[in-house]
Amino acid sequence: MDDLVVSLAGSFQVSNDHNTIAAAHPRFAQYKVKPCRVGQEARRHKLLEIQKRKREDYVSHIRRLGENDWARMEKEITNESQCSEAMEVDVKRPGQHYKNQLMLSEWLVDVPADLTEEWILVPCPVGRRNLVVAGKGVTRSYSKNGYCMLTFPSALPSGNKSVAFKDSDYTLLDCIYSEVSRTFYVLDIMSWKTHPVVDSETEFRFYWLKTKLEEECPSAAIYSKTNKNKFVTLPTFSCTPEGVTAALDAEYPFQVDGLLFYHKRTHYTFGSTPLVGWLKPYMVQEILGISVPSKYMTEKPSSYSNLPQHISSESHKPKSKGQQECQGMSREDKKAQLKRETNSSGDAEAMHV
Repeated sequence: MDDLVVSLAGSFQVSNDHNTIAAAHPRFAQYKVKPCRVGQEARRHKLLEIQKRKREDYVSHIRRLGENDWARMEKEITNESQCSEAMEVDVKRPGQHYKNQLMLSEWLVDVPADLTEEWILVPCPVGRRNLVVAGKGVTRSYSKNGYCMLTFPSALPSGNKSVAFKDSDYTLLDCIYSEVSRTFYVLDIMSWKTHPVVDSETEFRFYWLKTKLEEECPSAAIYSKTNKNKFVTLPTFSCTPEGVTAALDAEYPFQVDGLLFYHKRTHYTFGSTPLVGWLKPYMVQEILGISVPSKYMTEKPSSYSNLPQHISSESHKPKSKGQQECQGMSREDKKAQLKRETNSSGDAEAMHV
């Protein structure tokens, strides 16, 4: 009992000095405390844990995209809120158009501690981001906003009617389309001949893509009556200083728009993810401390000072002319205007690769 009295006496402070109203209230520091923003590195680890629990949903979703079958969606999909700050891994029905069905990058703001060991670099050409769906004897490409941009025959499995195919077969590719060269530069693969790989890690998807497209379907890289646009894979590099330097020094048959950094362990997810990073070539020296050839440094805008300032200025840009014109339009006119803008506006950065 004596020990308890001594303990209580030491913990209670009732003197005027400690409780004066001139001092801040002891609970003031707890009032309206805003939570700290979670950094990219923490979000990367969180997403890698989430994807382990979402494999069945991803595979079912890819089947629906390929077959355009949504009848049993409500029974098969359970929407869970996995974490804050828009980190949900959504597999919702895209609606009439295939909108937001691509894995998009974030600016590489926080350099990963395991960049040299666990990341892959892919040079990205200037062009339009497209989801390509081949099935039932026809090939269609959809913009990031979900509009069907092209319908054409291709040498992809089930991509044209002149070759025997199964109605149930479909192929889904993530591409950058160059209208000038009529070429789809294939960034990633979701499914090949009904075999989904969205639940596979990046290293395997890239290997599978190269094997299937270059070895099993070489005619897809050649113009023909049954292949109206070429499909070409992109080179990959390690993210070591030597690998990044090699990527910057290499010569390509296209104009380089930027560099994509893929985490080796990420599955193919829909929407923006910190597991895929994006940098313009002239930003590499600032972010990674690696020298950049002069051919890329000359592309740096005169207004550019650093990446944080660039991100801030991009987020405060006014609406585009097309978006402003959409105000007051009918629903059909809005769709037509936005589709025209999707067809004609800027490079890969503008569409958030």
